[in-house]
This record gives sequence, structure tokens and C-alpha cells, in this order.
Amino acid sequence: MPFLIILVTLNMIYMKQLLSFTIITSFIGCSPSLEKIQKAEISEASLERHLITLSSDDFQGRKPFTDGEEKTVNYLKSQFEQFGLVPGNGDSYFQEVPLVELTAKPSETMKVNGNGQSLSLQALNEFVAYTERVTDKVSLENSELVFAGYGVVAPEYNWNDYEGLDVKGKTVIVLVNDPGFTFGDSTFFKGKTMTYYGRWTYKYEEAARQGAAGCLIVHETVPAGYPWLVVRNSWSGAGLYLAQKEGTYQPAVLGWLTREAAIKIFEASGQDLKNFSERSRERDFEPVSLGINVSVTIENDIKRDASKNVIAKIKGSARPDEYIIYSAHWDHLGIGPEVDGDSIYNGAHDNASGISTLLGIAEAMASGPQPERSVVFLAVTAEEQGLLGSKYYAENPTYPPDKTVANINMDGITAFGPMKDLTIVGFGQSELEDIAKKVAKSQGRYIIPDPNPGKGYFFRSDHFQFAKAGIPALYASGSYEHMTEGVGYVDSLNQIYLNTQYHRPQDEYQRGWTFDGMKLDGELMMEVGNHLANSEEWPKWKDGSEFKSIREASYK
Repeated sequence: MPFLIILVTLNMIYMKQLLSFTIITSFIGCSPSLEKIQKAEISEASLERHLITLSSDDFQGRKPFTDGEEKTVNYLKSQFEQFGLVPGNGDSYFQEVPLVELTAKPSETMKVNGNGQSLSLQALNEFVAYTERVTDKVSLENSELVFAGYGVVAPEYNWNDYEGLDVKGKTVIVLVNDPGFTFGDSTFFKGKTMTYYGRWTYKYEEAARQGAAGCLIVHETVPAGYPWLVVRNSWSGAGLYLAQKEGTYQPAVLGWLTREAAIKIFEASGQDLKNFSERSRERDFEPVSLGINVSVTIENDIKRDASKNVIAKIKGSARPDEYIIYSAHWDHLGIGPEVDGDSIYNGAHDNASGISTLLGIAEAMASGPQPERSVVFLAVTAEEQGLLGSKYYAENPTYPPDKTVANINMDGITAFGPMKDLTIVGFGQSELEDIAKKVAKSQGRYIIPDPNPGKGYFFRSDHFQFAKAGIPALYASGSYEHMTEGVGYVDSLNQIYLNTQYHRPQDEYQRGWTFDGMKLDGELMMEVGNHLANSEEWPKWKDGSEFKSIREASYK
């Protein structure tokens, strides 16, 4: 989950800001039905109670397949019942998500041999490796290493890093992000705005399509958007995966290399990684065999089970078969490697904050007039494992995609005060941001594009699975300028969160956090949903969006 907003540590929190905001519930240009919008406010006390509960040690980091999952999904169900929402999956609040848990145990070293050289790379410190094959053991045995640039095949950009290359039985090394990231030209791919071709999931998907035996991504903090420790924690130990359809090909080994380890490999091959990195951004780049081989073994413990998405609904009064879906992921990383004496990855910001906001919106909307369209609240599982709960929902929807008006997603909501901005992740994608802009203005706020588009946040939370299904999706929160402390204050706290809390046990609730900012963001999202729920409007993808054609095809 992206760290657009950080959770401030206790010793950095000043007195709670005594700010109040009047949330205007209608604006110029809206349909008359907006006069019906309920005036209920989200309760700060409820937000705080939900966050403290869900991020407590008692919930064990909310990892699927654990006691923490059972406590979490039952808590969500009980809250929805108390608010008066009806089950969202027939007569059940749950949608089962069949998953496979693979606990990967790679060999302690990755051996690289050839060209008169022999290297032993150390697990966790220099590489991570795992497999998505559901089998007890996989291995690469003297698999030829090939450098394939960014590992991208993008016909619309006339780009093919695999052109003329047969990688069957071979292991590809690819760079993180996409060729446009450091090129300085906004028309080349999307410049510093990451395309899906830059996402690690795409790298592995393309390597599978090419029939590679292995795929190793070279990590760099800036283009990846997170430090090596995040890779080390996220891709070691147990991992969850959707059950693969029969006949689906997966490389034997997937993984990451530190940049330093990649430099060693290139030096052993007699090549220069920096030179090849620069050449990878040129249109005439050609993949090259490194003339050396790699060996590594992975043993798996296998567990099959079903996790749960939690779904609740407020049924529409006039058009109940048209839906607005609020989403947030309930899961985090559970109990993992100890950091500074703590091993419970509580996930207070990521994403107890988003789930608490979803619950706050559900409670407030349930207390107001019945909306004309149905409003669905979807708490998904296994986001941290690759957006799996939302992916399963998108592939097995409870509500037809062509009847789903929009998705509004919440992942990481501020807990250190109100923000003057509303940062839109994926700015320019859909008309939902135009509605959000009007609501933000009514709160005395402004909207801005994500200032770090190269980190690919648009592909890193659950709204992306709705977008891939053609459903317009909004992912936004205050994350740039504090209402009274300014821009620098927020930037410094973002750096603290990234370096000391993100995907670590230190992402936990601390006394003194404020919830007025979370309330403000939640009420903005609630007003966007109310606008859609009480109008006949169908927001569209904007020209240039890669999802526009998917939506239009659903209407044919």
C-alpha cells in the first residue's frame, strides 16, 4: 500500500488542531436529487475506536489464514449489522476467496557461475526468491542469465524488450519501473508517471508469457518507490496467491536482486550494469545473454484455504440494481521478522485507517435517507499479497460491472490532522475527480495530481482491479499540505514513515493521534458517493485513459 500519508509518531504530534469544517452537501451543477443528501457527520470517536481495535496486538496484524483474520472479519460483520446494513453477498456478509499459502524457503545462497567467475549471493541481504508454483520444490540449475532491459512488451509504444529473444529455460534480469521514468520526456511512455509496464506484477506476468524459467528484478529505491527492507519483508516467508487455473504457466523462480548484487553479476559477466541500464532506455536496445548461469532452490510448505472479503449494502430506493462500491483492504502482514524488539505488524495506517474510514462512512450513510442507488461496502482481503481479494471480486463480481457506477477506494488516511489538499492518484483518468474537486472546494480545499507519479501508486491499491474491469475508480486523500503546518511538515513526516514505519511493526497506533483529518477525508468521499447515489450520472473514463475502451465495450 502506498504511503501517500504517514502516521506521525507521538513525539511529533502537537496539540490537536481545534479546527472545524462545515461540509457543504450540495454544489452548483448537481442534480436536484442532491437536496436529499443526508447531513449526518462521521464520528471521530468511532474512527478512533475502530482504528485502535483493528490495529491492536490482539488482532495479530490481520493476516489472512490466521486468528487475526477471524477476529477482523467478524468485527467488520458485527459493525455492519449494528449500523443496519444488509448482507452484500446474497444472505451472507462474506465472499470466500480461495487462496494458496506458500511458505518459501530458498537456499541460503544463490550461485552464479561462468566466464571463469563464481559468486554466492546471500538470501535476504542480496536477493529474495520465491515461487508461485504449487509444488514442494523448484529449482534453477545452471539457468542461463539474460538481461532483458525493463522486461516490457508495449505495442502502443513500439517497444519490445524480448524481441528476437527465446528465454525458455532461461532466467531474465530486468529493471524496476519503465523506460520513461528517467528519460525526461513526458511523451515517452508517460514520463515519470509509471505505467503498468513498470509494476513488478507486470514484469512477472510478461516473463511468464515469454516462457522464462526465472525472473529477477533489480531493486532501486527511487524507481521502486520503497527501500530494500520492504522487499525483504514482503517477499520472504509465507505468501498468498489465488489458485492458478489449470494450464497456467508460471516461471519456476521469481525474485529481486539488490542493485549491489546485480552489479556483482554484471561484473562477473564482464559487463557494466550502468551502461546496460542507460542502453535499456534506447529504442534500439537489444536483450543480451550475460554468458553466466544461476542456480537456486526453493522448498515450499503448502496450505490451501479460503480467506474472506466482507460485503455489506444499503439498498437503493429507486435504482437498487445500480451500485456505488466503497472499498478498503482489511489485511496487513501479521506476525513477521522482529524489528526493534517487535514482531507484530499492526498496520495502523496500512490499512486500519482506511477500513475505519469505510466503517465511518457506512455508519453515517446508514443513519441518513435511503439513497436512490445501492451503496456497497467491500472490505477486501490479501491486498498486501498482490491485490488478491479485489482481484477475486473483480473476476467473480457480486454486482455486475456494467451496473457498477463507480468504485471509491480508501488506503492510508491521515491521522495527524486535516489537509488542505486532496491528492488524486491517477489524476486525469476519470470524471470522478471532477466531482471530488467540487466537494473539496466546498471544504475549502483544492485538488492536485499525485506529486510522485513514478512510484506507481495507481497500481498499488484495490481500485486498480476495478479499473481493469472498466469501472471508474477514485483513489484520493489529503497527503500534501497540512491545513496549518504546511507542505514541509507533511513531507518530513512522509520520510519518517517511509524509513521507520512502512511495512514494519512500528506502524502502530499511538496516543495523541488526531482524527479530524480522517473525518474530513471520509466526509469528502461520502459526499462523492452521495452525489452518485442520488443522481442518474454515470461518470466516464477520460480520453487517453487505458481503461476507457474496457468500459465502453461493456455497454455494447
